[in-house]
Amino acid sequence: MFRRFVSGAAAVATIAAVLTFGFSSARADELTAQQKDAETEYPLKTTNFSFEGFFGTYDKATLQRGLYIYHEVCSNCHGLYELSYRNLKDLGYTDAQVKAYASQYQVTDGPNDNGDMFQRAALPSDKFIRPFANEKAARAANNGAYPPDLAMIVKAREGGPRYVYSIMQGFKDPPPGVTVPDGLYYNQYFSRGLHMIAMPPPLQDATVTFADGAPNDLADEAKDVATFLNWAADPHLNERHEMGIRVMLFLGVLSILLYGVKRQIWADAH
Repeated sequence: MFRRFVSGAAAVATIAAVLTFGFSSARADELTAQQKDAETEYPLKTTNFSFEGFFGTYDKATLQRGLYIYHEVCSNCHGLYELSYRNLKDLGYTDAQVKAYASQYQVTDGPNDNGDMFQRAALPSDKFIRPFANEKAARAANNGAYPPDLAMIVKAREGGPRYVYSIMQGFKDPPPGVTVPDGLYYNQYFSRGLHMIAMPPPLQDATVTFADGAPNDLADEAKDVATFLNWAADPHLNERHEMGIRVMLFLGVLSILLYGVKRQIWADAH
């Protein structure tokens, strides 16, 4: 009887050990896959931005489409705290159009003669309104995550506009063995969060429809909004490039004149 008890206990222990080892091995494989993916750096997507290069300039139609995407999609969570509505004139809008755009939003002003704060339509001189009253409100509405301001995002992230362009297109199913916690999404280009990001996919094919009939597949939408956010961070790029071209032309003409003067002065010495 005792032998049977010992044999049964040994069998149960063996089975338990096998099951424990199997579960531990599976868990280890999962952790290994998770760690391996977290350490993987996926190269950012590339595209041809109109503003790149020595002669690059912003395309105003692209900027206007990017603003439209921000207005329709991104502004629900992200602000542009460094910009005023009057800056939109750089995108090719008239004073009347900028005023009409700003008037869609309400800002808190005051106090009035009675000492009370009040709401009024935004003016071109006002900063872009914030989507949330404060950081706590933003986190409460986004499962604890704090959506960053987008005005300087291309300056704050390595890769600049290509980072934004890639993040918009990086939402995919996780690799085998990688588990994504609830409330997060897998994005292969979001290395800061081990490829786990709290933002749901903001764009997909035909998320928006443009009045000018421009292409609106995911890659084109991502390129438009990345161009707009690069302008938000560097609105004087066109002027800077134009000044650079003028300086180079001036130096070229000056070099030719100096060469001619040199030949004239030293003509008798040869």
